[in-house]
Amino acid sequence: MRTRRAAAAAPALPAPAGAGALGGCGSGSGTCATGAPDNPLPRRLAADVTGTGADSHLVALQRIADENGGNRASPGPGYEASVQYVAAVLRAAGYDVSTPAYPLAKRRRRGGGTHCQNVIAQTRTGDPARVVMAGAHLDSVRKGPGINDNGSGVAALLEIATRLGGAPLVRNAVRFAFWGSEEDDLQGSTHYVKTLSRGQRGNILLYLNLDMIASSNAGYFVLGGEGKTPAKSGPRGSAQVACALVERLAATGVVARTTTFDRESDYAAFIDAGIPAGGVWSGDRKNKSGKQARRWGGRPGEPFDPHYHTRRDRLDELNRTALDRFTRAVAGTVAHFAVSN
Repeated sequence: MRTRRAAAAAPALPAPAGAGALGGCGSGSGTCATGAPDNPLPRRLAADVTGTGADSHLVALQRIADENGGNRASPGPGYEASVQYVAAVLRAAGYDVSTPAYPLAKRRRRGGGTHCQNVIAQTRTGDPARVVMAGAHLDSVRKGPGINDNGSGVAALLEIATRLGGAPLVRNAVRFAFWGSEEDDLQGSTHYVKTLSRGQRGNILLYLNLDMIASSNAGYFVLGGEGKTPAKSGPRGSAQVACALVERLAATGVVARTTTFDRESDYAAFIDAGIPAGGVWSGDRKNKSGKQARRWGGRPGEPFDPHYHTRRDRLDELNRTALDRFTRAVAGTVAHFAVSN
């Protein structure tokens, strides 16, 4: 994640009326309409995925960083090895996988390279004109291996994708994205969205972003549906994405807090394109308040992630409980929308 401005926790998520194809929270109910109440996939997938399963991918990403100068920054050999690893895992799980290139800004070019790659994977089943999309940035900063920021989001998506499989019984296609150059002005996701045709953008029902979900002194933040402008709250439908995430986190035993979007992660391009969005985040260098510590546990007055953007952002510093909770919540949310009408 790029350096993030402090965002105060918003009040508990209200129950907005349902909107559009995404369903929504019933007014006053605080619950999200499922769209497919008898489909067992959301419950099954949320039960099947685990933080332990995600951890195996984090071990691989740590090894890649250790073998490539201590980081996975893009462009660079650590990032290239990360692309190869992620693509191989997804192909083995049965997905259609591509690694589309995007141009690097001149000031970001190193070693003579002019382009870098994202990784995009989509199920072979589900309506390709109705796409549920989830993404996480694959690059780290050059100062460290980036295992929380953002190996944690990558590992959670790989665990979810592997358990879901490339040909699940879903109504809507599911697309996973792993972005390059998030730490360098969001270049990978921005280029991807800008080069989609109008029809291709219209096919995306929603975008769900994972960025830093295993901070050692973790908070439980859900982005979307808060704020008085679309830039802050997300386009129409974003509140329903956030609502589903809040519900799924509640099922893991934690009460999340909703907050506004800023311009600091890969959801920005999707919001600009009018695509409903949501996100999860466990906090960075901002200190955890006493109220937040009473709500979630942890250490008040200390950063959510004291190793943010440093060489100590390593495997042994992660909060495995937060990783497990967020992975399960995102899995249930992705499946919820994948089977919804």
